[in-house]
Amino acid sequence: MALTVGIHDIALATGHYALGLEDLAEQHGVDPGKYTVGLGQTTQTVPATDEDIVTMAAAAAKQIIAEHDAGDIRTVLLATETGIDQSKAAAVYVQDLLGLSSSTRAVELKQACYGGTSALQFAAGLVHRDPEHRVLVLASDIAKYDVDSAGEATQGAAAVAMLVSADPAVAVLEPTSGLYTANVQDFWRPNYRSTPMVDGKLSVSLYLEAAEQAWKDYEARGGRAIEDFAAFCYHQPFTKMAYKAHARLLEIHGIDAHMARLDADLAHTTSYNRLIGNSYTASLYVALLSLLDHAEDLSGRSVGMLSYGSGCVAEFFGLSMVPGYRQRLRTSSNQDAIARRESISYERYRAIRDFELPEDGSSTVLEVDGAGGFRLRAVTEHSRMYEACHPIQA
Repeated sequence: MALTVGIHDIALATGHYALGLEDLAEQHGVDPGKYTVGLGQTTQTVPATDEDIVTMAAAAAKQIIAEHDAGDIRTVLLATETGIDQSKAAAVYVQDLLGLSSSTRAVELKQACYGGTSALQFAAGLVHRDPEHRVLVLASDIAKYDVDSAGEATQGAAAVAMLVSADPAVAVLEPTSGLYTANVQDFWRPNYRSTPMVDGKLSVSLYLEAAEQAWKDYEARGGRAIEDFAAFCYHQPFTKMAYKAHARLLEIHGIDAHMARLDADLAHTTSYNRLIGNSYTASLYVALLSLLDHAEDLSGRSVGMLSYGSGCVAEFFGLSMVPGYRQRLRTSSNQDAIARRESISYERYRAIRDFELPEDGSSTVLEVDGAGGFRLRAVTEHSRMYEACHPIQA
């Protein structure tokens, strides 16, 4: 019997606060519909001052570690474009917080929003080499743009943890992938900036082109027909982008991209991203969780996955849902993580946004701000200190 590899377990975490897009629209002096309808966003996660990509990744991963033998995990791959260090992998901090064996490799991966998919594919290769090997894949990001910029309405934060193994219980990673890479400057963040450089119109057009080219490569390599997929998940810098990209794929096949068809293929995938905002490397997998938590049983059916990272790299691949996968889902926990965020005013958002950690080597101990299971406790002599804590229940 052929070896199958894929997602054995999957979990979500997000930040402590939520900002309503209507409040942001008021500050920007625009019609709220520009964000709630035009972008398809209603709220965005705002991490607390003691939350970052490490604390969110650890919170997502802890849910998986609690149900599986951690001794089988030999690799932790953390994908992010919100890196906290130019040398040390954020995965090392997570490995320590989770108490994983020292006989573990821990690596950080980067290619804009595509990084989570690269981690998933690399993990599958490790498991194919050694079927006893399980890999913890983490996609964790905080999307932050310049204040008063167009991108500010698409901010957000989340982490998705996936346990990749042989004979998976949730989804089998199908072997065919379509790939596309082009060296373009639509979105990038130099080392000396905390927010990215963005050419929004170019980025949208490149996303559409990359989606088409990745699909064409997938098709040329013998992939499934477009009608074989029960649903489609896209990277969602904002939820309406998924609709734009899917319409492009339908149209190149001569299929009428009317709203009923688009909703049938996509609507369930946008529920969580609409509330969380952009989460970069995690966004595609937040869409997957949203689909699985809201759709009818997809057992034995395939889900099309389009991953895009600016700069740019794209990949189209399929996931085949394992019969009984719904028993592995954490639907209530996922929805609670989003629902229990504390709504804040624009003024509170700006206070959190304006908070800065020291960059001169001085020390600061952070007050407890978030309510997750892990927090950034202090920064001293340029080093970050984390701790586990008891999460506050909703």
